[in-house]
Amino acid sequence: MTKINFQEKLGKFSEHWTPKVIAEMNDYQFKLVKIQGEFVWHNHSNTDEVFIVIEGSMKIEFDDETIQLNEGEMYVVPKGVQHKPFADEECKVLLVEPKGVVNTGESDSKLTADNDVWI
Repeated sequence: MTKINFQEKLGKFSEHWTPKVIAEMNDYQFKLVKIQGEFVWHNHSNTDEVFIVIEGSMKIEFDDETIQLNEGEMYVVPKGVQHKPFADEECKVLLVEPKGVVNTGESDSKLTADNDVWI
């Protein structure tokens, strides 16, 4: 049991689209990620995915709409739903998802990050 400071953890890495695990609760992981630019279209067929914006703003594109998330806002992408996150400027995000979830879901991409990397 230890207190976790988001800004301290975010200061430990600079790369984009590489989620870093900061805590676990039951079978779920809390991951910090810095995003900027375009990601890939993907889905997670077995789990929902939670995006919580800590700093900045981002958008998530879906087949029929695009939503914008600003600092202090969150969105739950339902399992199986195709989506593509992106951010014009660097955005810092907390993800909540089960252990073992790969950032690009079932899509194979050069943006697929190593999984279960702790900071």
